[in-house]
Amino acid sequence: MRKALLLIDIQKTFRDGSWGPRNNEEAEVNAGKLLARFRDNKDLIIHVNHRSEQQASRFYFAKEGFAFQEVVVPNEGEPIISKYVNSAFIGTHLKDLLDAEGVTTLVIAGISTPHCVSTTTRMAGNYGYTVYLVEDATASFALTDHKGRTYTAQEIQDITIATLHDEFATIVSTEDVLANYGQI
Repeated sequence: MRKALLLIDIQKTFRDGSWGPRNNEEAEVNAGKLLARFRDNKDLIIHVNHRSEQQASRFYFAKEGFAFQEVVVPNEGEPIISKYVNSAFIGTHLKDLLDAEGVTTLVIAGISTPHCVSTTTRMAGNYGYTVYLVEDATASFALTDHKGRTYTAQEIQDITIATLHDEFATIVSTEDVLANYGQI
């Protein structure tokens, strides 16, 4: 059984202040800890970015916000998957890459939890991978619903994690992954 670390959309735009209140200011630091462990063990690391061709988008490929945050900048040879929708599986070669590498287990971290992280986690579970979602290496932003009610970033995070728990992924912490690396 081979495992891979999937780092989803840890891009500079999520630190530019335009997204509103967020939870878990340590998400990127924790993702960096996971990245270091996977590199030390020479396990597969896949970096995912959200790419847009629209100049007005925060993810426009020619803007500074598109770049990976410094704590998770890919090393030479580490695969980068660019996606155009929420799921890292749709319109990309991610599944082909994982299957070619014999990956059966995914450890997932990234931003934002209710969007691209959740969508990718759900699809990974549906594809039959063993999925570990690293809760403290993800982050959410406050959202307002169709009735005008605003939910805090922590409420969004908690609800999203609850919807993924057990059905699509095993929810773990960075410390859980680091302490139990050989069993994951």
